[in-house]
Amino acid sequence: MPAISADPTPDALRLRSLRKSFGGASGKVAVDGLDLSIRPGEFYALLGANGAGKTTTLRMVAGLLQPDEGDIAICGVDACKNPLDAKAVTAWLPDEPLLYDKLAPLEYLEFVAGLWGLDCATGAARAEDLLRRLGLWEQRNQRCEGFSRGMRQKVALAGALIHAPRLLMLDEPLTGLDAGAARLVKDMLTEQTRQGVAVVLTTHILEVAEKLADRIGIIAHGRLIAEGSLGQLRALTAQTAASLEDVFLDLTAREEAA
Repeated sequence: MPAISADPTPDALRLRSLRKSFGGASGKVAVDGLDLSIRPGEFYALLGANGAGKTTTLRMVAGLLQPDEGDIAICGVDACKNPLDAKAVTAWLPDEPLLYDKLAPLEYLEFVAGLWGLDCATGAARAEDLLRRLGLWEQRNQRCEGFSRGMRQKVALAGALIHAPRLLMLDEPLTGLDAGAARLVKDMLTEQTRQGVAVVLTTHILEVAEKLADRIGIIAHGRLIAEGSLGQLRALTAQTAASLEDVFLDLTAREEAA
């Protein structure tokens, strides 16, 4: 079992002074002293323009990049000192998920379940449940190579959930999905938060963040420039009835002008 801190309810994710640059000391700073805390069961939208540092941040949390400085704690586990324990409770779904095209969805999920050390019966049961809920049960024995982007995205989401993570991170998960597939994915994510899973979502579809997120963080130049509920963000701009899009554009424009 992962080594959990003495705190009975640690944050699902806690970042402290996180920093990452590329190209050496004089290179580009992608994440610049980022502090962030996300609670269990919270739906958190991390928003920013292209190049703001969102994906780099999530890749560090997932263990795919090493931070230059700072701390990452996942459900009380120090992800830098105990990366395997941290990964055991984490799922990461990138914007271009990798599938094994020659495998069918059921084969793929049972394979992923085996990688996580689940026994065959548990893996098969979870795979069937996920495929049925995502509307893919009828295609369970078809090879993924012939799937549309939306179908591939749903298979990848099922693969991310197969080991019942406590922190689920998704980078642009709704890109390319039709309305029906997007609704299935959004319902699945909301259900996960009700079960205590923390969901971190990056998206350029601001209406999704506006409707689903409990809290919203806006990042620019690798720094968190604003955070809170939609109402709290509106208060920062004195626009009490503004859409998230208007608030986002206002706050990022102020940051650029500063």
